[in-house]
Amino acid sequence: MRAVDLIVTAIRSTFRSMTRTILTILAIFVGAFTLTLTTGLGTGINAYIDDTVASLGANDVMSVTKPTEDASLGTGPREYVPDATTTNGRGNSVTTIEYMDQSDLDTLSEIDGVVAVEGVAQISADFIAVGEGIPYVVGVTPLVDGQSLQLAAGEQPDDASEGFEVVIPVTYVDPLGFDGAAGAIGASVDLGLTDGNGDQQVISATVVGVAEETFSLSGTGNISPNEALEQALVDVQSVGVPDEDLGTFAQVNLWVPADWSDDEIAALEDELADLGYEGTTVAEQLGAFTDVIDGIVLILNGFAVIALLAAGFGIVNTLLMSVQERTREIGLMKAMGMGSGRVFTLFSLEATFIGFLGSAIGVLIGMVAGSIASRVLGRTVLSGLPGLQLIAFDPLAIATIIVVVMVIAFLAGTIPALRAARQDPVTSLRYEG
Repeated sequence: MRAVDLIVTAIRSTFRSMTRTILTILAIFVGAFTLTLTTGLGTGINAYIDDTVASLGANDVMSVTKPTEDASLGTGPREYVPDATTTNGRGNSVTTIEYMDQSDLDTLSEIDGVVAVEGVAQISADFIAVGEGIPYVVGVTPLVDGQSLQLAAGEQPDDASEGFEVVIPVTYVDPLGFDGAAGAIGASVDLGLTDGNGDQQVISATVVGVAEETFSLSGTGNISPNEALEQALVDVQSVGVPDEDLGTFAQVNLWVPADWSDDEIAALEDELADLGYEGTTVAEQLGAFTDVIDGIVLILNGFAVIALLAAGFGIVNTLLMSVQERTREIGLMKAMGMGSGRVFTLFSLEATFIGFLGSAIGVLIGMVAGSIASRVLGRTVLSGLPGLQLIAFDPLAIATIIVVVMVIAFLAGTIPALRAARQDPVTSLRYEG
């Protein structure tokens, strides 16, 4: 019997006992359906986290601060430290940090593996407004190389441009009087800030993009200038500031090789700690959240696998009964020259085909249900997280689910397949059932 004939025979034999086969397929369907949804949930949330990481900074950039000796604020009064400020640390902690200068930049740049070091300019804007409209409080967050904002409209600010370009948060579109995110593109906005003499200055810039509201754009909102506008804001803010106060930074961006492993980054963080600095990457800031999501998805996948294993026992039962019912048929096939290997293959194909049907149906319905649920939740309960596709599907992951279920089905079918292959043709032909 040719391979094609074996496959056709296996498919036909699968539905000899329609009710039993359908019940077995439904058991597999439950597991595949659950596995599809849980895998899609993990894919969707992790994709959103990756987008958030990209909007907060680049993967090869580490934020470095210089904590004071007694950095923790604690719950009581703290001693005043000249030339220091406070900043949010990891989690909900608050720390006191020292300002850094060129000597700190030189020290950091001499560390092995460090590609580049750059101080982060502190820009304190007063307001943003359009013409004679109402001015609104706004923050300024300069971008770093490799950072990619999640945009509702427009494009990233061009650092190569000599013109003043800015990306505004989507939450400012309506208050500033624009007709939607697309309507803000190309418009001129005025940015007000106070110089060192106490005088308020105004700089005009062109809106080139509107950023979605994410973890990086919360509260009052932050605008993102291109390099030319950033430098102009720094220059205005520096007017009247004593020379000794210029060139200091509360935070420094430190670039590492893009192909560095987590162990290499951890080693660098240890070396920074020995020198009195504290370094952290954006991925680490969101790492705990990612670990929780991965843990939840892993547990849910575990339940799905348990359902699939239970379905495997259903396959064993279905095929064992099929072997018993077809004992004389098996004897006839072996008497006509079909070897034990062919008989084993025939029943293994039946098991695999049952696994394929259950997994394919489960995956298909799981994708439809997941897409609908993701769309509905995105417009209702999760509307506060723009850009989040709660359940997303990776073609490779979907194909893996189907293959894994088919392998489980094949393994479950080996017991009845071996039993069928070992049947004695003479005894089988005499079987009365």
